[in-house]
Amino acid sequence: MCKHTTLVGVAGLLAAALLAAGCNESVGPGGPELIVVGDQQNSTLGENGTVLVKGFNPTNPHHGDAIVATFFWLGSTNIIRSVTDRLTTTDQTPVGNTYRLVEYDAAGGISMATYVATNVQNFPDGYSNPSGDSILAVQANLLQPVTDGGIMMAAYSGVYPTFADALGGHLSASGSGSSPSVADPGAVSVGAGSLAYAATMANALVGSDKPVGWTNIVSMSDAWMVTDGEYLVPTSSGPVEPRWTWNFSPSAPGTWLASVLTLNEAVTKLIFSVQPSSSLPCPVTIQPPVAVTAQDDQGNTVSTFNGAVTIAIKRNAGAIMPGTLSGTKTVQAVNGVARFGDLCIDQPSLPGNGYTLQAAVPSLNLTVESAAFGIGIGN
Repeated sequence: MCKHTTLVGVAGLLAAALLAAGCNESVGPGGPELIVVGDQQNSTLGENGTVLVKGFNPTNPHHGDAIVATFFWLGSTNIIRSVTDRLTTTDQTPVGNTYRLVEYDAAGGISMATYVATNVQNFPDGYSNPSGDSILAVQANLLQPVTDGGIMMAAYSGVYPTFADALGGHLSASGSGSSPSVADPGAVSVGAGSLAYAATMANALVGSDKPVGWTNIVSMSDAWMVTDGEYLVPTSSGPVEPRWTWNFSPSAPGTWLASVLTLNEAVTKLIFSVQPSSSLPCPVTIQPPVAVTAQDDQGNTVSTFNGAVTIAIKRNAGAIMPGTLSGTKTVQAVNGVARFGDLCIDQPSLPGNGYTLQAAVPSLNLTVESAAFGIGIGN
């Protein structure tokens, strides 16, 4: 169901009716493993002054989540000095997560900026309190006051914890019209099970047709603007392109802004998808090439993972002296799979007591041990 904030005045009532008429969102297909899902969210419009702020009341996100916050305001320049978070305690205790600007767009006297924080920490995890005490709040600190603005924010679990690796593609666009207008930020690539997030706003109090197949986060309006947020967790890799149709008319011409970003799914485990085979000592290489695959909790390959994977001897079974592993021992994964094509071990193993290898992604603190294999004649 579409969710709206309280609308103000006659113009707001008109916008409410139009939004209700245009609210035809459908539930997105979701990823097969449902790893990246909307967790907690909240939103508001009608704020003014030098701070735009909202808490996750009544329930906080979880440690390790990613928070996506889109700010809307009347104005044509990015006046956000910083985005910070704090607790809704009497002393407004700072929390200290880092929020980074991903997209900013402005046209027609309105502005929209989206910030992302990954692997958020330092607040009461999942804490719920209807009275609002100790709730995590996110705020934009402005260089100058605004007469109207607001925030839409949502927390997502299962996102890659490092910002640079978490962030995929992102685009924004703007346009205007005096007839129904398609708001389209463009197409971005997203991996299966990863998150696509999209937001739009308009300065005319009209409704919009929502992107087909996306899941609504929230739709809002006040006396000055209309906004909408959507997300999608596709079942297969490929391009996604959110498109709204703003129902502008000659009597209500308007300007729209739209943006889209993708957040990559987190890797939770590694497997040896091609185990090391028994071989002769160096210079003979282990064939077929050893392969290590990055997976999510449900055993699906995380195709967006292209990070470094290292490999080393875990159990050393050299017959006379410990064996040494040679070859390229750190490789970049491609579409979630790291392949080691030139590995060899210089010392034969003891009969019935094979070697094992260990693969690791140090940045994620993940390791996995291979099955045992032999080196030398008769293995």
